[in-house]
Amino acid sequence: MMAFDIWLAFFTACWVISLSPGAGAIASMSSGLQFGFLRGYWNVIGLQLALAVQILIVAAGVGAVLTASALAFNLIKWFGVAYLVYLAIKQWQQQPSTITTEQQQPQVDPLAMIVKGFLVNISNPKAIVFMLAVLPQFIDPAQALIPQYGIMMLTMIAVDMIVMAGYTCLAVKVLLFLRTPRQQRILNRSFASLFLGAASLLSFVHR
Repeated sequence: MMAFDIWLAFFTACWVISLSPGAGAIASMSSGLQFGFLRGYWNVIGLQLALAVQILIVAAGVGAVLTASALAFNLIKWFGVAYLVYLAIKQWQQQPSTITTEQQQPQVDPLAMIVKGFLVNISNPKAIVFMLAVLPQFIDPAQALIPQYGIMMLTMIAVDMIVMAGYTCLAVKVLLFLRTPRQQRILNRSFASLFLGAASLLSFVHR
């Protein structure tokens, strides 16, 4: 088990990490903008599934292998870049609507939203490198490792779900003020630009 002071330090670090804007935050706001809070939140579930997989990869020691392999690292990175560019194109092409309430939001396939969120997070090799650097700092090697990684996984996912819910809700609130197609088009293209920006930043990531 983790000592309380170590857990508290990790808990604080989780808030700082989650609140830092990234591709996950952009995807959450984009989903909230298009589908409303409840339907858009399926994207957040996908983000957390990917986060859990990334932590498991680090805990199993596979993360060190991936980051040591230039080929594996670059394959993941460029897949992530391509997927973010794809999301940017989809967002740019999103048509304005007159929808302003949760009940009127278009229907969405929960599985498709989960897959979207999962791919956004899992295709970022920087996240695995970051976790490889950060998570061991909070591990006590004298204690059982599995319970410690389990506690960190649950803590990080819980915090990230709250933060991403905030980003999704923020986009929904913004949507309420968008009364004209032109305003919605500008916002859609702004999010498309953010996706492209995230793709550009990811393309410069090195091991």
